[in-house]
Amino acid sequence: MKLGYCVLETGEVYSGQWLGGEPRAGEVVFNTSHSGYEEIATDPSYYTQIVVMTAPMMGNYGVDRKTWESHRLWIQGFVCVQMQSGSRDQAWLERLREFKVPVLSELDTRSLVIRLREGGTPWGALVQANSETEARELAKVLIQNEKSKDKDWVYATSSKTIQTRPGKNPQGPRVALLDLGCKENIIRELLPYCAEVGVFPSRSPFEKIQSWNPDRVMLSNGPGDPADVQVAVETVRQMIGWKPLMGICMGHQILSLALGAKTYKLKFGHRGSNHPVRDELLNKIYVTSQNHGYAVEPSTLPSFVRVTQVNLNDQTVSGFMSQDKRCLGIQYHPESHPGPHEAQALFRYFVEQL
Repeated sequence: MKLGYCVLETGEVYSGQWLGGEPRAGEVVFNTSHSGYEEIATDPSYYTQIVVMTAPMMGNYGVDRKTWESHRLWIQGFVCVQMQSGSRDQAWLERLREFKVPVLSELDTRSLVIRLREGGTPWGALVQANSETEARELAKVLIQNEKSKDKDWVYATSSKTIQTRPGKNPQGPRVALLDLGCKENIIRELLPYCAEVGVFPSRSPFEKIQSWNPDRVMLSNGPGDPADVQVAVETVRQMIGWKPLMGICMGHQILSLALGAKTYKLKFGHRGSNHPVRDELLNKIYVTSQNHGYAVEPSTLPSFVRVTQVNLNDQTVSGFMSQDKRCLGIQYHPESHPGPHEAQALFRYFVEQL
């Protein structure tokens, strides 16, 4: 057995069993989902993040590439209590190793998650080392190097060329999707309602999207701090009031900035598939899938925007809309995957009613 460590930049060290991959650094976050490890690892919103799973057993139902949310794994590390690695099946572990993602198991994830909840989510590193002293030295260099990279993580994960997808409804609208680090399932949920979906890179100017002449515009999810995203806020500002507009997760935050509001960093973020939300728009309460580290400050939203959805765990803004400007922001993931499908009706609302 090889000894591995999760080293936080704040000084805490957690030891466990090193199962492979290459040492990497990133923001250390936790996810409370009981399933969906493939969807989580392939979600571009997890770019630069080391994911600590609170559910005990990972890899226990194998792998299926049809569930992937993109073409690759984006996470910087995978931490769990136990990893399926017996003679019967070790497919998920093999997939992580294929993408050189460091894997650490058999450590006290409960203690680590309590630290993240109480102290916030710091940067850290997963390393294989012979001692805690050696682990600290290796982690320090990795963290410094990772933090020095360009902070526009949206651009790093976004498509670089315009792509079009044929929809399944010839009478439906043409939807332009601004790719801020888009999950594949957002596109999957749009296609049944649309004649065509055009996927545009995150730094696309308004004129480029305007020339495609869409009927509606969707802003996707994505990673990082919305304040670090270049070009997109100005592009969205020019689109407000032009066509019906819906933002999901990062798209919701970019929309809020374009409206003149402000965002702030949450202490430990919302990541999991069991977050309750009250929706006054469709008059429902959902259990939702969430993955974000920032939120919209409600007091900074303009007067023509009303908060329509609230996270029932901490009362943060989960959604807002403006009837005058025909724009809607959703902080969580109505496309789910992983998670419950209760909020999928919001896609129909966007296409048919917004």
